[in-house]
Amino acid sequence: MRLAVWLLALLLGLATGPLLAEEKPAVRSAEIRATQQGYELDAQIDLPLNRTLEEALLKGINLHFLAELEITRPRGWWWFDEGIVEASRKMRLYYHLLLRRYVIEIGYGTKTAGTLEEALELLGTLEGWQVLERGALKNGRRYDARLRVRLDTAQLPKPLHIGAVSGDRWDLSTPWHEWAFKAPVADKPAPLVP
Repeated sequence: MRLAVWLLALLLGLATGPLLAEEKPAVRSAEIRATQQGYELDAQIDLPLNRTLEEALLKGINLHFLAELEITRPRGWWWFDEGIVEASRKMRLYYHLLLRRYVIEIGYGTKTAGTLEEALELLGTLEGWQVLERGALKNGRRYDARLRVRLDTAQLPKPLHIGAVSGDRWDLSTPWHEWAFKAPVADKPAPLVP
């Protein structure tokens, strides 16, 4: 009987092992859209923290992230691609000890969350990030884009720099998410009514 229970537990452990595997950081989706002011990026990013980063947050250490976007226009096999834009956006996540809430700063906006899961969801949602001015892309032309988000270890407190450089406990970076798109056309403004 004990052997059967032990075998059953072993089989269940093997079956659920991959389900319990640590989640990897990744860009789930990204899209460039046209607005009246220019071109904006919307993206959804998974940023799971390892135990070291979670503990650092609870001890009052700010985690700074960089979202990095590159847009190029392919010119064919005979010439280098034309660089259109290299943009980065700073983001910060910290735990406010007095409020007992997580604070997320993206660009000039600030949001708070009661749980780490909510905070990571807010941190991983980029909406309305204006990356180009109006007219910077030619309508209907193909462009290549790539996006990643990484922990900015240069912003960690100085005593942690040595550990951050030498260990992977402080490493958090999504792989580059690449996609091609045709320049979207901005909505035409509504006609003025006299």
